[in-house]
Amino acid sequence: MARLRHIAMQVPDPHKAAEFYMRVFGMHKVGETDWENARGVYLSDGVINLALLDYKTVDAAGKRGCGFVGIHHIGFWVDDVTATREAMEAAGGQHWMGEPAEGGGFYEVKYHDPNGVVVDITENGWGGAVKDVVAAEVK
Repeated sequence: MARLRHIAMQVPDPHKAAEFYMRVFGMHKVGETDWENARGVYLSDGVINLALLDYKTVDAAGKRGCGFVGIHHIGFWVDDVTATREAMEAAGGQHWMGEPAEGGGFYEVKYHDPNGVVVDITENGWGGAVKDVVAAEVK
């Protein structure tokens, strides 16, 4: 089973964007990053992780480049990365980057779906995200 638990938005100022989402929607900061590929702030509503990222390299930003602003990719927390990779490739997905980390460390495997949308998969989740949530009854 897969659960949508991560949305990454490419923004020019991650801290300014984070203040907006915290102030307006009550999200909480669960982390920050600043490394060779991107700087960013990670927020959560208690279920989903929202990454606000400013990419530093074209390789990390992808086809849209470093100046793009908007949703960059989505991520699914899956039970089995190997089985999900096979299903993605059988359905027309193309591997972009990333491999599972040895020893259970954090990782994401990135694919392009048949329309070019970037989709992450991981067995380890994201900060502030929760894999299993009790669904409300739909009436």
